Amino acid sequence: MTMIKPNGRGFTRVINAAKCSIEGLGYAYRHEEAFRMELGICAVLIPLSFWLAESPSEFLTLVLPLMAILVVECINSAIEAGIDRISTDIHPLSKQAKDLGSAAVFLTMLITGICWLSVLFF
Repeated sequence: MTMIKPNGRGFTRVINAAKCSIEGLGYAYRHEEAFRMELGICAVLIPLSFWLAESPSEFLTLVLPLMAILVVECINSAIEAGIDRISTDIHPLSKQAKDLGSAAVFLTMLITGICWLSVLFF
C-alpha cells in the first residue's frame, strides 16, 4: 500500500489530500464491516429522506446525521488502527480508547435516531 502525504501547495495539495481521502474511504469500505453496514443503511435512508422531508431543513435533519455516522465510524476505525499499531497487547488504556471511539459511534446513532423521530412524528 502506497501512502501519499498531502504535500505541495495550493491546488496540488488539495488534489493530494483528496487522493488520501479516497484511499481512506476505500479502506473503510473494504476492511470495516460496520462502515459497510452503515453505508448500506445510508443507501436506503438517504433516498427515503427525499420522500419524507417536507422542507430543505427537514431533509438536512435526516441526511446530515446519517453522514455523521460515517464520519465518526471512520474516526473510530482510525483510533482502533492507531491503538493496534502501537501494540496488540491487552491494556486498559487501549480498551478505554477503543470503547470511547465505539461510544462516539453509538451517540451519533442515537442523535440520528432522535432526528429521524423528530421529523417523522413532530
